[in-house]
Amino acid sequence: MEKVVLKTEMPDVGTPRSGKVRDIYDLGDYLLLVVTDRLSAFDVVLPNGIPGKGKVLTQISIYWFRQMEDIIKNHIVAVKVKDFPEKLRKYGDMLEGRSMLVKKAVPMPVECVVRGSLSGSGWKEYKEGGTVCGIKLPEGLVESSMLREPIFTPSTKADEGHDINISFEQVRNIVGDEMAAKLRDTSIRIFSKARDMAEEKGIIIADTKFEFGIYPVRNQNFSNGVNHGELILIDELLTPDSSRFWSLKDYVPGRSQNSYDKQIVRDYLLTLEWDKSYPGPVLPDEIIEKTAQRYKEILEILTS
Repeated sequence: MEKVVLKTEMPDVGTPRSGKVRDIYDLGDYLLLVVTDRLSAFDVVLPNGIPGKGKVLTQISIYWFRQMEDIIKNHIVAVKVKDFPEKLRKYGDMLEGRSMLVKKAVPMPVECVVRGSLSGSGWKEYKEGGTVCGIKLPEGLVESSMLREPIFTPSTKADEGHDINISFEQVRNIVGDEMAAKLRDTSIRIFSKARDMAEEKGIIIADTKFEFGIYPVRNQNFSNGVNHGELILIDELLTPDSSRFWSLKDYVPGRSQNSYDKQIVRDYLLTLEWDKSYPGPVLPDEIIEKTAQRYKEILEILTS
């Protein structure tokens, strides 16, 4: 089995800012994003990771960033260690395939979520009032129903806990009318192109979230429309950690679908007497192997 990378250590490069999955190094003009094999479930990072997961997420992101360059520019500077600054090259065994050298950008203060189906929190809200993020949807839809047109359902960015769905009007209040419209329209265009490409390969993209930023970094005042720079795509793009991918041939509306992600892990954890607090339980080898295979499978399908 492939070696698992749970954390990165490059003492002469600096101390990374670590999220649940990624380690981010500030290199001055650029950032180095390293996607580890860490796995979080129910907002808890589990003790053991999924071998190769970081490489899968990175390669899927790179693939989609390249596909969307006709719609919007992205933050990628280099994806091969040989093209990184010299001081990083000695860490090539650890970094190759799971890291990107990227532009520094000012992240937009909202998550740009696009839904092509009713699932997750969207399905929950629809059941209660027939809307998703304030958008009225037709009556009679069921769980996993495909929507006639994709909808923009933004959310807040939460440092801890879950993001909270917000209306488009709230986005306008946060970033201004012009930027809100640009975020919505660009998100829909990216999703629509990706959805059509994925369907040709037998995959449904049920929903996804995008991150945008303003480049280059300068003082920004989004609500007053002071955006000194260009809107670009940042972070990750259309990966199993940011999207729901379903098999088209196995799709049956009216129930939840099997996703190409860590659902195997979530299903296993729900069989345990665990209160979803830190530290999480150690995963058995069988669950790790099945999950690793699931991630590799969606990489092969999407990028073939």
